[in-house]
Amino acid sequence: MVCLIVAFIVVACVEDSPISDYNEGQIPTMQGGMPGQGGMHGQGGFGGQTSGTDDLEEFDVTIDTSALSEHETIPVEDEDYVENSDFTTKISVSYDNTTAVVSGSVEGVEVTVDGADVTVNSSVKGIEYVLTGTSSDGCFKVYSDKKFKLTLNGLTLTNNDGAAINIQSKKRIFVELADGTTNNLTDGSKYNKVDDEDMKGTLFSEGQLIFSGKGILNVTGKGKHGIASDDYVRFRPGNVINITASAGNGVKANDAIIIEGGVLNVEVSDTASKGLSSDGYVEVNGGRTTVITTGDGEYEEDENDTSACAGIKSDSIFTMNGGELWLKSTGSGGKGISSDQDIVINDGTLRIITTGKRFTYSSSLHSSAKGIKSDTDVTINGGDIRVKTTGGEGSEGIEAKGVMTINGGIVEVSAYDDALNSASHMYLNGGNIYAYSSNNDGIDSNGNLYVKGGIILAIGSSQPESGIDANEEEGYSVEISGGTLLSMGGGTSYPNAQSSQASVSFNAGIENGNYLSINTEGKSLMAYEVTRTYGGGATFLISSPDIKNGTSYTINSGGSFTGGSYWHGLIIGATVSKEGSTLGNVNATATAGGNNRR
Repeated sequence: MVCLIVAFIVVACVEDSPISDYNEGQIPTMQGGMPGQGGMHGQGGFGGQTSGTDDLEEFDVTIDTSALSEHETIPVEDEDYVENSDFTTKISVSYDNTTAVVSGSVEGVEVTVDGADVTVNSSVKGIEYVLTGTSSDGCFKVYSDKKFKLTLNGLTLTNNDGAAINIQSKKRIFVELADGTTNNLTDGSKYNKVDDEDMKGTLFSEGQLIFSGKGILNVTGKGKHGIASDDYVRFRPGNVINITASAGNGVKANDAIIIEGGVLNVEVSDTASKGLSSDGYVEVNGGRTTVITTGDGEYEEDENDTSACAGIKSDSIFTMNGGELWLKSTGSGGKGISSDQDIVINDGTLRIITTGKRFTYSSSLHSSAKGIKSDTDVTINGGDIRVKTTGGEGSEGIEAKGVMTINGGIVEVSAYDDALNSASHMYLNGGNIYAYSSNNDGIDSNGNLYVKGGIILAIGSSQPESGIDANEEEGYSVEISGGTLLSMGGGTSYPNAQSSQASVSFNAGIENGNYLSINTEGKSLMAYEVTRTYGGGATFLISSPDIKNGTSYTINSGGSFTGGSYWHGLIIGATVSKEGSTLGNVNATATAGGNNRR
């Protein structure tokens, strides 16, 4: 038996019909800007999930060391590009196990060698240092008043008591990986500190570090970070850089981390370590960056707070304009992206997985796993985003401690806790949004929820959780003025009096895998392949520009359809080829009565 309770009309219970396949195996066409145009139902890709969470459940994050084919335009007069500087004098250092041989001499440059420890003191400009060979107990250290170029040309260098490369210069350093070469740097598990000098990682610089070239660099951090700068770090197209750090962060910068391109793979295992950590901002414009963290959270006594791992940690703004980010965190409290300020995603491909449970130090001090977390606002203007958080209580997909705004892009989230959560208002203005929570709300706005455009699927768990929740207990509500919305959960927040777009709401006891559709005059305005079974029935809220205020619509269970657009079980604009069982009729209205908890 299937029971339908309409927000405005109560209709009788009717017998359910057998489940029928959508489109009877034919190919649905994708319209209205939905992803995966022309996708085959039942196959992978955005156009063909057999159930609402297939692609979210199946994707994984793994290290890929293959190079990218990238195009780069060199900005004229930009000082961050080695092509705009002249390095006419070359000094070569060739390592041979316990010794090092230096070739080339320049007035103003003093090079001293102690076994395989090489130290440079320079006061002149235009110098390129070329490092080759192998040493299991050596280092390269530079003091310089001027910027310089450092070329790694088939270098394997291990320093057992500190950084392999230690640059005590606040100037711009160009690190070029020679084409076709593989270079390896390893630090010691303990560092012998020299005077008051910083030495924070396997490859450390007081100044800016700018990586270029088409070689490979493997960095192992045993004692501290992998790559560290007291200024900023910039990665350019062509690089393949692989970092493994067991006692610190993969990349640590004071001012900024900027990824223009290249391949960057980071694996960190230390407690509360970060793949990329910047005390300033982080900006991703291209390339393919993969970060895997495995450490658990910890209590920081100095801060009287908890800390956890993160693929990317920005103390300022995080911005993504392009490229690929693949982030995975498996430890307790681990996060994909964590920012103390705004997170802005304009374009690019983003994949995030967290599997860790909440890290708890005390009842008031804990850290929960999150896919994307901002301490202020989250704004998504475009891009292709998938987030999966499975670890348990507090494991939210995307969280803004301020306002969340989605203007475009593809946003797909499967979370144990809230899929989308904002501490303040939430604006859904465009894009294709799929928000699935296995144990809480699909979309949870602790301010007003404004739905103005886009295609939105919000799936929450059973009572007392909701498909959409606008915190009505505090006086907030939902305002719908555009877009296509289907919300399903144990309850719902209803549109307020300011809503200008009509909606229908009802409760239906319909089982997982069956289609529920809203039809009129033989045409399906919307159908949905239900992805879970709710005891006591699910509350649906459906809104679309095609739903007309005051019009009566038929709600069906089962049936089959041709044409239309298919995405995560949602079918829009299909023709009904086979009627299912009629559950009842509903009247559309711009405002729906009721409250958030049935």
